[in-house]
Amino acid sequence: MNAMEKIVSLCKRRGFIFPGSEIYGGLAGTFDYGPLGVLLKNNIENSWWDHFVTNRDDMYGIDAAILMNPRAWEASGHVGGFSDPLVEDLETKKRYRADHLLEASGHSALGLNLEELNSKIQALALAGKLENSEGTVLKKIGEVRQFNMMFKTQVGATEDPTSISYLRPETAGGMFVNFKNVVDSFHPKLPFGLAQIGKAFRNEIAPRDFIFRLRELGQMEIEYFCHPSKWEERFEHLRTEFLTWMISIGLPESKIHEVEIGDGDRAHYSKRTIDFEFDFPMGQKELAGLAYRTDFDLKAHSEYSKTDLSYFDEETKERFIPHCIEPSIGIERTFLAVLSSAYNEEEIDGEIRTVLRFNPKVAPIQIAVLPLSKKEELSVPAEKIAKDLKKIARVSYDETQSIGKRYRRQDEIGTPFCVTVDFDTLTDNAVTVRDRDTMEQVRIPVADLASYFSDKLV
Repeated sequence: MNAMEKIVSLCKRRGFIFPGSEIYGGLAGTFDYGPLGVLLKNNIENSWWDHFVTNRDDMYGIDAAILMNPRAWEASGHVGGFSDPLVEDLETKKRYRADHLLEASGHSALGLNLEELNSKIQALALAGKLENSEGTVLKKIGEVRQFNMMFKTQVGATEDPTSISYLRPETAGGMFVNFKNVVDSFHPKLPFGLAQIGKAFRNEIAPRDFIFRLRELGQMEIEYFCHPSKWEERFEHLRTEFLTWMISIGLPESKIHEVEIGDGDRAHYSKRTIDFEFDFPMGQKELAGLAYRTDFDLKAHSEYSKTDLSYFDEETKERFIPHCIEPSIGIERTFLAVLSSAYNEEEIDGEIRTVLRFNPKVAPIQIAVLPLSKKEELSVPAEKIAKDLKKIARVSYDETQSIGKRYRRQDEIGTPFCVTVDFDTLTDNAVTVRDRDTMEQVRIPVADLASYFSDKLV
């Protein structure tokens, strides 16, 4: 198995991620988080929120509705322009992203408009050199066309053009339409940001690469508003903060690449964009983005809603439309980056040890308490130790199978420390603490456990 196959297998076996609707044959582009996956995902989200909201004075959190007035998506340009290039294999009737076919065939789609993309696709197909990601040659291919990725739905009891709405394709829209509400309620001084963690929905033509490209996804986004003359310094500040946070959750800096997006490849609203790409198991791909959106969004929503979304600076007596900088990162992509960075195999005494070297900050379980035996004389004190440690850490209690197998099981789910309660504990009131990464073991008095772990779990 390759690295991605091993990670996918571990995720299902150990309860991180399951295929969506699996007992019914699944649903492409959807996955369910298991008990350990929920913990890891929540830890990533909580770390992001702490870094960018809780520990700052210039951020305001919101949680906007998934369903919005469709006019909001007209204003943002999504109704008319949120699309990907679709192409159909005329023999199998399968649909593909045209740019993905070019990548699979060893070519780049960067900078190509729809006509140029179609011309290149047709030429490769005619030459017998157009392949999909599985290496199958596609010979009879349809014309490349734009495919809107928004999920359309009906709101209310009637089905007519006035009842059309959409599942939001990004969380940003809800922040822009709440700009005035936050200004009127809290009177924040510029610069300030709105932050949100939430679901977005995209009708991807070809979901792929496990949880990398999905139809239902999570986003952690900030819309940071500033004076037009200050955007460059705020852009740089958020760039460094974004990088600092990614490293803090266990992503190796050597695997993070900042890619400056050129004029022809940026979104229509962006004056400057940096993509943070990451070395995933399937190659270097986009993990996050930092975009200078200028005043495009607030201006557009002002025009469509007929609402004044300008800002009045009490100190300078100046009224203007703030400019916006958007740091955005996908939850699932971050999850996969953390998981793949932590995954490690090593040979120990002739056997392969699989270990997830999670940063303790995001590890689903930080400490496992393991009584050497199921006997009550050990399980009673072990359960008390586990209960006490839960006040300072995420703790599991495990008494099934041999101690060696339990160590391996905890290694495989990424638990940084194991606390073993043995028969000596009954006389010396001490336990054995095992380090996941070094496998070294030290004897620690029970009374000292809290202080021992205090600087090791952050």
